[in-house]
Amino acid sequence: MVKNIKSLALASVLTSFMTLPLISCVSIPTTEPRYIIDSDTYQAQGKSERIKSIVLHYTVSDNDRSIKTLTTGQVSAHYLILDHNDDKIYNLVPESERAWHAGDGGFAGRMILNDTSIGIEIVNSGIKPEYRDALKNGNLDYHPYEHYVAFDELQIKKVAQLVQDLAARYNISPKNIIGHADMAPSRKIDPGAKFPWQRLYKEYGIGAWYDEFDKQFFMHQDAFAAATIPEIKQAFRDYGYQINDTDEWDIDSRNVVYAFQLHFRPQQPTGELDLETYAILKALNKKYAGRDDFY
Repeated sequence: MVKNIKSLALASVLTSFMTLPLISCVSIPTTEPRYIIDSDTYQAQGKSERIKSIVLHYTVSDNDRSIKTLTTGQVSAHYLILDHNDDKIYNLVPESERAWHAGDGGFAGRMILNDTSIGIEIVNSGIKPEYRDALKNGNLDYHPYEHYVAFDELQIKKVAQLVQDLAARYNISPKNIIGHADMAPSRKIDPGAKFPWQRLYKEYGIGAWYDEFDKQFFMHQDAFAAATIPEIKQAFRDYGYQINDTDEWDIDSRNVVYAFQLHFRPQQPTGELDLETYAILKALNKKYAGRDDFY
């Protein structure tokens, strides 16, 4: 009996001794200093805003479906503008976070625009119901101006206020306020021919637009006829569009022309490169050469 008591006592002492280092390791306070993050003494010059562009979309659905799509699925946008007659603009994703609105495509040399852009969705059904054959023989159907649905006046005023604020806060170049079609011309046509780019430029100073004097200067048939396809495609690249380097106006190239016309000649979007389209492109490059400010 005494032997058993001694054995238990010895075991208790050994157990306490073995666990002591473990307890000590946990309980001893650290003597390491707490370092201070100094953000004021030195400032790097090689930096810029993360947000470089604003991409405008239409939702191709009504208010309820747009809200559901943009809040419950794998598609999102930073802002949503409904067609309600109220004063609200809905912020769905914080500007500091990435929204999934742009998808595949590119503009002005940058290919992953979700990382560097603010996405704005506007409730609008896009193409009128009687013309909604989105694909034609596997390719985009080049809808004329009349096929598109107009935006509400209040929506345009909300867009103007929001984009003015964003462009000022992030110092966004006029060229980099674009439509979804501008950065994804082979698969998207939004915000469509009835989005008032020219009005936003003239009334609110938003985005890029050509000067009529420059356009008329380049409206010369001889110069247009002399321009080669590679030269004209390079002019599209100079402005920011992604276009292939084939020596023909194939489907992908015509999609770029159509997207350009939706933005800068919306009354007559055909997908065909003509003299006026060429002159507008030249006028834009003259005005905004070297002003993409993307990096």
